[in-house]
Amino acid sequence: MSEKSKYPIVILTGAGISKESGLSTFRDADGIWAQVNIEDVATPEAFERDPDQVHRFYNDRRDGILDPAIKPNAAHEALAKLEEKWPNDVLVVTQNIDNLHERAGSRNLIHMHGELLKARCSHCDAVLAWEAPIIVETLCPKCGQDNGMRPHVVWFGEEPFMLDVIGDALSRCGLFISIGTSGNVYPAAGFVATVKQFGHAESLEINMEPSEGHSLFDDALYGPATQTVPKLVEQLLRTVGE
Repeated sequence: MSEKSKYPIVILTGAGISKESGLSTFRDADGIWAQVNIEDVATPEAFERDPDQVHRFYNDRRDGILDPAIKPNAAHEALAKLEEKWPNDVLVVTQNIDNLHERAGSRNLIHMHGELLKARCSHCDAVLAWEAPIIVETLCPKCGQDNGMRPHVVWFGEEPFMLDVIGDALSRCGLFISIGTSGNVYPAAGFVATVKQFGHAESLEINMEPSEGHSLFDDALYGPATQTVPKLVEQLLRTVGE
């Protein structure tokens, strides 16, 4: 068994991995933010100003995730296999609000930007599995109040979820992999710098092209995640005899 196998692995995934399953990205030239203003649909202020518009936007996104044609791809499946076979912890931290990692079999998973197939009540803080459209009049199943249900997603100006747990995992990992991220959304874009500060982990970027922070990584693989990630996983598992 190689020395590397003694260390946990942390994997950050972004929109690039889900794009290959057919979901639109947010930051590509033809992505969602090129069609809709962030300030109109993805901030607490937007929700306070025009909740109907915000709900319509996320209802459309939810419908997209629920489309039967949208399925986990080979990259999602390879990461689930790595978690199953690797002799130490494998944590996937995703910026994506879809459920493709879970459907592929990942279990040690953090949705740092939330989950679109959950809803949260602003009145009682209940978080519930949710596939139906939300409107202002939607009643919270827990407290019964209306005008409080919202998508369980992190909007601009809000703090991502579980940063303390992520920070602890980054401090202990021996390998950090970033897949399909633009490298310009913080705090996730700073994870590779955090890993370098601890000085005991290798870092690898997997992307279609170099991200904004590509120079901070020790190594890189460029190409579709559905091709590069399964190959990488097979290479890693060979080091531990799988």
